[in-house]
Amino acid sequence: MSALKSIRREWLLLAIIAAIALAVGVRAPVFLTWRNGMDIANDSAILAILVMGQMLVLLTRGIDLSVASNLALTGMVCALVGKAWPGASAPVLIVLALTIGAFLGSVNGWLITRFGLPPIVVTLGTLSAYRGAIFVASKGAWVSDQDIHQVIKGLPREVWLGLPALVWFAVVVLVLATVFLKLRREGREIYALGGNPLAAAYVGISPRKCLMRVYTLSGMLAGLAGLLWVGRYSIAYTELAAGYELTVVAACVIGGVSIGGGVGTVAGAALGVLFIGVVNGALPVIQVSPFWQQAIAGAVILISVTVNARAERRGGRQILERKSSTTHPQGAAA
Repeated sequence: MSALKSIRREWLLLAIIAAIALAVGVRAPVFLTWRNGMDIANDSAILAILVMGQMLVLLTRGIDLSVASNLALTGMVCALVGKAWPGASAPVLIVLALTIGAFLGSVNGWLITRFGLPPIVVTLGTLSAYRGAIFVASKGAWVSDQDIHQVIKGLPREVWLGLPALVWFAVVVLVLATVFLKLRREGREIYALGGNPLAAAYVGISPRKCLMRVYTLSGMLAGLAGLLWVGRYSIAYTELAAGYELTVVAACVIGGVSIGGGVGTVAGAALGVLFIGVVNGALPVIQVSPFWQQAIAGAVILISVTVNARAERRGGRQILERKSSTTHPQGAAA
């Protein structure tokens, strides 16, 4: 029943997205063209990468408010390395971004697990700390288009098999996240920990290892997003992507990921990203003021949180299906 409710919610969200697209398309037919669809997908790709990391954290009843600062710091470091090392290759820069992002994410995980601090407090602190580190690393200067490494600029602009490279990056991350959460024991443990921490502990799931894993993965994906962001917009500066963490959380919540932990799917989160992409693309077409765009986004978040909370109260909190085995963490979380 829990799975059926999730599927119904996802189909409903997809229907809402389609209705918005068709309504806007009636007024501006260009909105329904393939080119505009690719533009929306390209604009949403980096958000999708960040959302996958944030979703893992939310499933454990946590939150990572430092993802945008991680993105900006990693992007700045990659830009500075590329400027100082013109011969750096794409694989080297990608590994560098993943490593820096993972390290910054692991700092969050270590502070939370080592000192028992609330995730919102820790990540709010690192949000500011990482912004300050950007200023220190760059000495307050911008890295502009002419100084951005050609590989960094070229990577997001590549087209593979008819689709932009950014879309391919997002697709790969979505597929890996699906495999991890559905088929890997470590992924199922995340649901178990978020759904019922006490039961998870009884069956031998280590909260410390699980939390370290999700915050490190969230940081790693933020690092990748930082490299792609700097490459796409050809600039790195202290306030890069400032406030973007709220958009990331919004996409998760709209997609049905519960802030109470243990509930959420990759498909739902991806639809949350698509919803924001379509709305952001539609509002300028129908000449809605940018000031109203923020108000509409806030209203959608509040409505989504309310719907999620009511659904959880009505359906209880059976997160995973029951299994016959008593040693598997899925059975404990049910």
